[in-house]
Amino acid sequence: MRAVIDSCGWLEYFLAGPLGPEFRSRIQADDVLVPTVVLFEVYKVIKRDVSERRAEEAVVQMRTRTCVPLTDEVALLAADLCLEQRLAMGDGMVLATAQMHDATLVTSDFHFAGMPGVEYLEPAKA
Repeated sequence: MRAVIDSCGWLEYFLAGPLGPEFRSRIQADDVLVPTVVLFEVYKVIKRDVSERRAEEAVVQMRTRTCVPLTDEVALLAADLCLEQRLAMGDGMVLATAQMHDATLVTSDFHFAGMPGVEYLEPAKA
């Protein structure tokens, strides 16, 4: 399966969150595409919350997958998706990248729950 792992999934994986093992299996088994906006978000959060060294290590791992730059086609589709689905800019870019590449978006972000082409992994209740 071709998949786009959302930023929340990569963060669960790198920071050993409760859904880390679930995302790990998809990251290791699937043909994973990494939108540049996901690379940005993961690097930013890990650098801010953990350390620059860990953020750089995460980027090295993510770059072993297929990194997908933001193109004008993806940007325009993302804008349409944001308007249609009431998504934030980054979420629209991630979903548009998945759609443009016939990939399943794998996420635990509730904004995507129930959308076609999305595999939503529900976070454990606290």
